[in-house]
Amino acid sequence: MRTHYCGKVDEDLIGEEISVCGWVHRRRDHGGVIFVDLRDREGLLQVVFDPDRPQIFSEAERIRGEFVLAVKGKVRKRPKGTVNPEMRTGGVEVLAYELETLNDSVTPPFHHDESANEEVRLKYRYLDLRRKQMLDNLRLRHAVTRTIRNFMDEDGFVDVETPMLTRATPEGARDYIVPSRTHAGKFFALPQSPQIFKQLLMMSGLDRYYQIVRCFRDEDLRADRQPEFTQLDVEMSFVNEDTVMERMEELVRAIFKKVMGIDLPSPFPRMSYEEALRRFGSDKPDLRIPLELVEVKDLMQSIEFKVFAGPAADPKGRVVALNVPGGSSLSRKEIDDYTNYVGRYGAKGLAYIKINDANAGRDGLQSPILKFLPDEAVTGVLERTNAKTGDLIFFGADKAQIVNDAVGALRVKVGTDRKLIEDSWKPLWIFEFPMFQQDQRTGRWTSMHHPFTAPAIDDPALIGTEPDTVLSRAYDMVLNGSEIGGGSIRIHNQPMQAAVFELLGIGEKEAKERFGFLLQALQYGCPPHGGIAFGIDRLVALMAGADSIRDVIAFPKTQIASCPLTDAPGSVSAEQLRETGIRIRVPRTQ
Repeated sequence: MRTHYCGKVDEDLIGEEISVCGWVHRRRDHGGVIFVDLRDREGLLQVVFDPDRPQIFSEAERIRGEFVLAVKGKVRKRPKGTVNPEMRTGGVEVLAYELETLNDSVTPPFHHDESANEEVRLKYRYLDLRRKQMLDNLRLRHAVTRTIRNFMDEDGFVDVETPMLTRATPEGARDYIVPSRTHAGKFFALPQSPQIFKQLLMMSGLDRYYQIVRCFRDEDLRADRQPEFTQLDVEMSFVNEDTVMERMEELVRAIFKKVMGIDLPSPFPRMSYEEALRRFGSDKPDLRIPLELVEVKDLMQSIEFKVFAGPAADPKGRVVALNVPGGSSLSRKEIDDYTNYVGRYGAKGLAYIKINDANAGRDGLQSPILKFLPDEAVTGVLERTNAKTGDLIFFGADKAQIVNDAVGALRVKVGTDRKLIEDSWKPLWIFEFPMFQQDQRTGRWTSMHHPFTAPAIDDPALIGTEPDTVLSRAYDMVLNGSEIGGGSIRIHNQPMQAAVFELLGIGEKEAKERFGFLLQALQYGCPPHGGIAFGIDRLVALMAGADSIRDVIAFPKTQIASCPLTDAPGSVSAEQLRETGIRIRVPRTQ
């Protein structure tokens, strides 16, 4: 039907007869000559319909936007003054000899150049995907996954599929459950990850496994989460942290080099979890922003200002300063806006000092809190933050968690607003995570990552006696402030796994019921092993510069986990419910 893609026709084809197919991007009638910009996945091509050919000219008069055409004609140079050097096809046009309208189109709900509402875009996703940006995003995604497969194959990894219908396991979110017709009253769960299966593959002797796999989590969705997502899942035997991290950063370097022509640093910098929180208030810091949190807790322990003195005296409190270069120009309204912003993270306020003249001492400073701070505290803050004339210092004082969340987020917000973000790629590894975290309300211990992560100790007895001091053998890869991958060395012996389950409140009976197959497998010569999983959606979104991961997924869900295109989730028939033994109870409305 066609000999060439529209977007690949150029000066090398001048004088040749070609056939092209595509959609009508634009139609223009100029003094009796009709011009059509014909579009396919490769780009646009200008087609000219001359009235000297009345039959096809008459057909061209009725075509409209998004009509599907097949055109045969001769490639010729565009007239002088009409050349578009920005396009591959900008120097040529096709004089149409034959025209076939393959399909008409009604007026679409939005034009390809319009910034349509996302709900509308998702409802008519097949139209949205015709846009160049969306097609480019999907092709970028394809290039990334192709590079991954080639790299993993060359590195000795084996692609193995794991079950989609499995048993519920604790992975931090709710499972999507699937009723079984053949086992009445019982349910499968869709996998949150292939975690246990890939560990079993290591016990099977596969040695190096990978899979580009769909995962499912029935969680309350945040701004950029999906109920179903794609990850690169990796596991390796007879390895330590360094082996996994070195191979995986080599993979990421290969992706960026092959797909974008970008050289990432070698090696990636590494930073402990404690250092990341101390310097940036976050375990996924954006290193493109040259702002850091500065600890000033010790300077505030002897002052009478309770806003600072209270957290300074609290072992679980924190007092930090954040120097904003040139920040003294911020208006009162802008400062109030930032105060409201940190309030979302639990901060009760946002103290500040403007440095109007660094050489004038206290007289060169402006702040409502100055009267509460002794000279030695003020001097110490200025020295530690390296504050200069024209700067502004924000303060955070509260429980350490609140300070980290609030001022860490403020750092990113201020850096973005004041255009302090460096135009570069800044990857790093975060390691030495705490093994466990304690729920402040219930006092229960939970895994920082998942219950199969190995601790950095060899004695199972210490798990129960000193859980708050135990570090894990986990590691996260961070890129420009986003976690793109996370993994760990796994527990590979039964006593340690049992000790972790016990601390997490999973008793022997429950552990046997839910994980008996894993505990049993650990007794049959399990090798040391570890792995990682990368979020493909997030990685591609970063590479594409997309605002949302939804822009790099062909058919995503909304933030309320629905699909406007197919109107899913939907109801099922009474017969289907009977077959699976399910009765629906509709919640009462008030």
